[in-house]
Formats: sequence, C-alpha cells, structure tokens
Amino acid sequence: MLKIDIHTHILPKSWPDLKERYGYGGFMQLEHCGSGCSKMMMDGKHFRDVAPNCWDPQVRLEECHQTAVDVQVLSTVPVMFNYWAKPKDTADLAMILNDHIAEIVTNHPKRFIGLATLPMQDINLSVKELERCVNTKGMAGVQIGSHINGWNLDDPRIFPILEAAQDLDTAIFIHPWDMLGSDRMNLYWLPWLVGMPAETALSICSMIFGGVFEKLPDLRIAFAHGGGAFPSIIGRLEHGYNVRPDIVATHNQKNPRDYLGKFYVDSLVHEPAVLNYMIDLFGANCIALGSDYPFPLGEDKPGEMIKNMQLDDQTNQWLYADTALRWLNLNRKDYER
Repeated sequence: MLKIDIHTHILPKSWPDLKERYGYGGFMQLEHCGSGCSKMMMDGKHFRDVAPNCWDPQVRLEECHQTAVDVQVLSTVPVMFNYWAKPKDTADLAMILNDHIAEIVTNHPKRFIGLATLPMQDINLSVKELERCVNTKGMAGVQIGSHINGWNLDDPRIFPILEAAQDLDTAIFIHPWDMLGSDRMNLYWLPWLVGMPAETALSICSMIFGGVFEKLPDLRIAFAHGGGAFPSIIGRLEHGYNVRPDIVATHNQKNPRDYLGKFYVDSLVHEPAVLNYMIDLFGANCIALGSDYPFPLGEDKPGEMIKNMQLDDQTNQWLYADTALRWLNLNRKDYER
C-alpha cells in the first residue's frame, strides 16, 4: 500500500546567523558538532539535539525505505515560526525555510510534498508569501501554529490569511506551539505531554465556536497529534452547547458535533484503542498517517501501530494514503512507483 506521512519536520543544514542578520536575538541556530549529532541553540542556550535525518534528504529517504514510507510531507520545526519577531524578519526567514523545502520537493517530486511557513503576525506579508509558495514554488499547503502570539484561530486578524488559503485551494496543517499553561508545567516534559493536546483542542474549538468553518466551508485543515484532546471532549462540548448556548453559541449556532468530518487529523495518538475510537468518531477518511518524524515523541516506525491493529483494507487505504491525498488535493498516480 502507498504510505504517506503528513507530519514530518525538516530544517536546512545551515542558515544565516539570524541575530546578526536582524540585529536582535531569540532565534534558533543549528550548531554541527562533527559527531553525527547537531545542537539547536537559542542565544547560546541548548534547545534540542538533532541528527542528520533532520536536514539530510538522503538520510530521510534511507529511513523511509526501512519503514516503507513512500512519501513524506515536509514542514518546518514549529520553533522556527518566530511569530514574535518583527514581521519583515519572520517573512525573510520564512522565505529561506520555504525555498529549502521547495528545492527538496523539486529534486524528489515523488518522495516529498512541501508545506510552507508564513509570517502569520502580518496579513499582507503572509498572503504574499502564501501566494509565492503556491503559485511559484508549487507547494501543496502551509503549516501554522495553534495560535498566533495569543490570538486564537478565530481572531479577525488571522481570518484573511485563512480566506486566502481557501481561495488558493491550499491545505493547512495546524501544529501546537508555545503551549498554554507552560508556566505551570516546568517539570516532566509536561508542555509536550499535556500542553500540546490542550493547545490543539483549543485551536479546533476556537474555529468551531468562532464560526470559521461556517465562513470558510471549503477550507482543508488538518490538526496534528490526532486532534489533541478534542476527540475525548466532544461529548462535553456538545453538552455545553446544549445547556448554555447563551455562552457557547454566541458566534456560531451549530452543534460542535456537526463538524466531525469537516476537518482532518493525523493518526499520532500512540494508543490503538484511541485510534479505533477516532475512526468511529471522525471516519477513516478524515484521519491520515502522521509520525512527527524525526523527533522522539513521534512514532519510530510510521504506520506500525495501524498495521498491528489489523484493520480492513479500505480503512488502511484511507489511513495510509487516501486521506492525505484528499486533504492535500493531490493524485495518487503522481506518487505511486
């Protein structure tokens, strides 16, 4: 079966010294140690170790061969969003990152699909870069954060960018970042373990209750990590809508359950029972394989959990590739070998 992994992250092997380029700090740099491992550093402080599979497409292709992944959808590492920076600087960095991804896709068109990053804090710059990446670079979509400097995804300042994505028939992948409540989660890796699922649920709820899906019915959006906590709280959301519509339904009068099947999620939940529940809840045609490659919270062998669940062939087809192609609006024949 064709296998497409919609949730993988990549960096260039190098990029300019951003503190020197922009005149202030707070940006990520990559320091190569010469030992097969490199360090992501921010203002001299260690953030994360990464291996060559984070920047070398040949290493990625070798590892894809080992795990029977045919196609990776490439997006930047969310720490590179830099929505906090001056918009013109974020736009400049976005072009560097996007051109890198587009070049890899051009060199390996059957093996990689590209998602761009945008300077989301600025409408005009975001739409300009979105149009460049879609119309000139041929990228299939964009990755954005679960919020933009505290603006939830129903914020009017974000809407024109989402509208432009719909007009361009462009897919959007939403990834949690800068997690809420991090000041209370400074131990045990809790921002990643607890904050990320909460962030993603918040982003989905903001779009539902804020009426974004009503205003933009043709928007093709996928959420990372199985939609985070959203699937487990759908009953609570519906109950809240029923008993307190005066609070819950102020911007959208539709039941939140009506939006099941209106957006996509990846399969990265690490628990077969949860994925089975999600298949019943969303339908397999709304769930796409996602591994979070090449990071440790991801699935080491993309699709292994799905394989071990012994699902029927049609469900596997949706999870492995057909949902991804539907979300991205791409043709299977272009990726079959």
